[in-house]
Amino acid sequence: MNEFLTISFYGTAIVLMLIGLYAALAKKNLLKIVIGLSIIDSGLHLLFVAVGFISNGTAPIFSPEVLESAQQMVDPVPQALVLTAIVIGFATTAVALALVIRLYKHHNTAAIDEIKNLKW
Repeated sequence: MNEFLTISFYGTAIVLMLIGLYAALAKKNLLKIVIGLSIIDSGLHLLFVAVGFISNGTAPIFSPEVLESAQQMVDPVPQALVLTAIVIGFATTAVALALVIRLYKHHNTAAIDEIKNLKW
């Protein structure tokens, strides 16, 4: 059962990244591209959490009763990296959406093909 859970986490992360990659590469609307990049970011977060997962692991808090089972402690580094990456991803997505809104107000379009042909 634990192997199925681990494989499903990895599979879901890869599927999310592929969906986001498709949206980022195939779509011509800037809003859809930003959403695709955000989906890739979510897939990477899930992948990092899945890598740091240990079945029946304990919290990484040292106490006398936990010291003998230190082999089963969950690694806190991936969790800390994901927490930081979520904040950075949110800020980056907010800035990208602000730029898309600014481009849309200036050019009345969010399509890449039309914006490439315009001159500033």
